[in-house]
Amino acid sequence: MAAGERSPLFSLPTVVVDRRELVPRLRALCRFLARALRLSRAHTVDFYARDVWQQLVGAAVSPDSVLLTALKPRGSRQTRPWDVDEFSGIFCENSNKLVDLESFLDAAKAFSLPYLGICTSLRQLIGVLKGMEEEETDKKMRTDEFMNSKKSHEVLVMSQLVNCLANYCGIKQVIDLGSGKGYLSSFLSLHYDLKVYGIDSSSINTSGATERNRKLKKYWKAYQNHSGGGSSRDPMSEREKQRTAQYNMMCKETVSGKHLSSNISSPCQDQVIKSGSPSETNVHPVVSAMIGTDKETCLHLAGQPEPEEDELCQHAFSFLKILPTNAVETASSSKSFHQGDLCGEEKEQKKTVNIKAKADKLNESNVYSPLTSYITAKTELHDIVTDLEDSMLVGLHTCGDLAPTTLRLFASKPEIKAVCSVGCCYHLLSEEFENTAEEFTQETWGFPMCQYLREEAWCCGRNARMSACLALERVAVSQGLSPESLFYRAVLQVIIKECYGVTRSDGRVGKVFSKSSSFPDYVRKSLKKLGLDESKLSDSCIMDYYEKYRCRMNELEAFNMLKVVLAPCIETLILLDRLCYLTEQDDVGWCGLVQSFDPVKSPRCYAVVALKK
Repeated sequence: MAAGERSPLFSLPTVVVDRRELVPRLRALCRFLARALRLSRAHTVDFYARDVWQQLVGAAVSPDSVLLTALKPRGSRQTRPWDVDEFSGIFCENSNKLVDLESFLDAAKAFSLPYLGICTSLRQLIGVLKGMEEEETDKKMRTDEFMNSKKSHEVLVMSQLVNCLANYCGIKQVIDLGSGKGYLSSFLSLHYDLKVYGIDSSSINTSGATERNRKLKKYWKAYQNHSGGGSSRDPMSEREKQRTAQYNMMCKETVSGKHLSSNISSPCQDQVIKSGSPSETNVHPVVSAMIGTDKETCLHLAGQPEPEEDELCQHAFSFLKILPTNAVETASSSKSFHQGDLCGEEKEQKKTVNIKAKADKLNESNVYSPLTSYITAKTELHDIVTDLEDSMLVGLHTCGDLAPTTLRLFASKPEIKAVCSVGCCYHLLSEEFENTAEEFTQETWGFPMCQYLREEAWCCGRNARMSACLALERVAVSQGLSPESLFYRAVLQVIIKECYGVTRSDGRVGKVFSKSSSFPDYVRKSLKKLGLDESKLSDSCIMDYYEKYRCRMNELEAFNMLKVVLAPCIETLILLDRLCYLTEQDDVGWCGLVQSFDPVKSPRCYAVVALKK
């Protein structure tokens, strides 16, 4: 291969790319889930009303044994993880109840993505895309000044992967489907200088994203002016580290309301930089609210009238250091700093003119282009993106059907050369074979996508898809669940059934638990919300139900633990379905599943990545 020539697609790292190797794994997983999904399909609301534990588990497995062993580390298996024959005795052949807890836990682990041997290493993939050895993410990047820690983690990792894919394919245009508030889109555009179109079905999200773009540009210019235009990434000196530490401490104190100035509005409102002189406001023009209208993204700092204020500003928003210098036009130094010969009134007039001119320039172009549109598999992207060229599709936690729609658009549009999709909200997926008795005119479905599962008419069901959203790693870190709210709801269902004769109700209680002072208070508020006469029951009657089932709370907690353990297997089924679909497309050169995020920080952590031939 000639020097500088890009490696061919077949050199990309992977464990399984051939459909003939994926389908056997998928088939074995389906054989396990065909028996195990009964646990996930059972609704916790009906746990006591329908005696779910006795129906699905029974006496062979005790609740205490589940609670003691479910989260314990399990040894490595010597057999092929996709061989399901050894798990045939997990469930009773006659009653289909769970009878072998240890084998169940082993199978659930073996059929989860980390142990199936089908995932591609993120570091290895980025290294190959860059044409070099494995390389760690730039740890100097910081975005937590204007995002919460979870979103910051996701944006930093995914933006690096998207940029590497775009460079590998030689494209500069990115289309972010379900872009939401535009955090990923803005970062891709500002830091990596990509041309990004963010498409979201909510006009509220896109209008908010437009405002955030304006602020990002504005504060980038302010930062450039106050730091002299420098964006050095040299290691910080000890003095600089002290200033940064002081800044971080001030951030924490400000969020808790200790240092909020009297003339700063609510933390949930956007702030506007005043055009007056420093003596007229105690809010530094760089240390005002950065971005967003929600509590997690607003940052408000009172200015510190110290001689070293510029030094603080130089490090306060460290994320600005990583933006390209051509992201926005920097004002000339003559306009910003050489006004010593002007009187105070002339300075104010000149400042007003300059601010207006800068604002006009900022409005002429966008950091990225937020667009409002509802996307389906039949959407013509040319109708939305008028200058559509060779590009790639990305989606960061696209809800429900939007994730499979993203893959279908990638497969059907020749101008889309790559895709990087992280889905979420599996319970919002449409299933083709969920309601076979009803007739639907829907042409495409969120699940299943691949030929094998469609031939098998595979169906998970909403409750199982809801269970797939449970976060095993988070539960493991916290060492268990907090089932009291689930217990309240399950006992309430017994009361509704026995006292009101309602065996099935479509009503939802919602977040009554957090607003209730006791179980009787919870029951009364819930009954009122469901349109039932709460005066019919006395407090003593309500407490009798509570006492009756309190001794069986461990059953409910253990059952939910079984659902948590099974959750990764259901997610594996959904993601393998998408991966198999991509392997069925003739023009797909490479595809893989990549664990992109820390599963504790971001439970929906797997990206479906694919490149055209």
